Amino acid sequence: MLRSTAALLLIAGFLPAQQTAPRWFPLADAKVEIDGLPWFHENQGEFWRLPVRSRDTFPKPVWNLSLDPAGGRIRFRTNSSTIALRLEWPHAPDMRNMHFFGQSGVDLYIGNTYWNTAIPDKDAAPGKVYEHVFFRDQPRAMRDVTIYVSLYSPVKVLGIGLDTDAAIDAPAAFALSRPVVFYGTSITQGGCASRPGMSYQAILGRRLNIDHVNLGFSGNGKGEAALARAVADIDAAAYVLDFAQNNPTVESLAEVYDPFIAILRERRPDTPILAITPIYAANESTGSRRNEEMRALIRRVVSRRIAVGDTHLQLVEGPDLLGPSRVDGLVDGTHPNDLGFEWMAEGLAERLHKLLGL
Repeated sequence: MLRSTAALLLIAGFLPAQQTAPRWFPLADAKVEIDGLPWFHENQGEFWRLPVRSRDTFPKPVWNLSLDPAGGRIRFRTNSSTIALRLEWPHAPDMRNMHFFGQSGVDLYIGNTYWNTAIPDKDAAPGKVYEHVFFRDQPRAMRDVTIYVSLYSPVKVLGIGLDTDAAIDAPAAFALSRPVVFYGTSITQGGCASRPGMSYQAILGRRLNIDHVNLGFSGNGKGEAALARAVADIDAAAYVLDFAQNNPTVESLAEVYDPFIAILRERRPDTPILAITPIYAANESTGSRRNEEMRALIRRVVSRRIAVGDTHLQLVEGPDLLGPSRVDGLVDGTHPNDLGFEWMAEGLAERLHKLLGL
């Protein structure tokens, strides 16, 4: 049931009361598709990225980060001349290296074209409902709509506002029936994209017309067995492993990297896996060897597995995606900005295109 609108915030860019969209669809509408959240229905419609049934098996910081619905998308087709959302955020954005749009924004795309972003203000709190109009008074024509939800903040989508007589239909199909699943760190989660549609998975999804699941956990992509089992629980077209840097040492990475792949292989012996070594970090220019030592470890693990017959495992060198000649693609010396994510997507697109038989 939609929440009371008594607490609606009516500010510039949000719906004036006299222009409130007259017809509100709940997400439970059968023609609205929720993508990128494999346990959405099991979790009773919550935008959580991990299954609540296994909550106690995950480290607490990982579970808390799973409440950020990075990679989640709402898709449908409509001929409405206006599209609006009712949204609720539990708190205001508060990150140092991502602004409001990047941390908490909700993006709307028409086809593959970005249109607008909804954000909370500094007074966001539970029970405060925002109504944001993404566009209004557009020509009536059937359009493919994709809504990307927040990368680094929980958010509730309480309703979709359309014209009273608008048609709403199921979205166009992806090129593949199964998603590509990404597991990793803050870079995987989307730090530091300017908004959710600019994570490298979102860019790849539009470029290749594929579904994706984002299991990146900021500061906590450490490769625990419970996370490997959660990844393996998803029947994927491919798995992309982009974790290393959150491990405190090369030795701790060695303890989890091969076992993580082993758990995937026990459940999914033939599903393609791309193993990405760490992208370049600015501190490498001052002599830090940590990332290169982690790259060497991942190379050894992947080479050994390929040598004993894993024909569905491939290595991707992170510096080939974002290397020392592309430091303008970094925000804080570590995390990609939009340019960096574009470069990462560009480097992965051809590999995934071939791997997935697109």
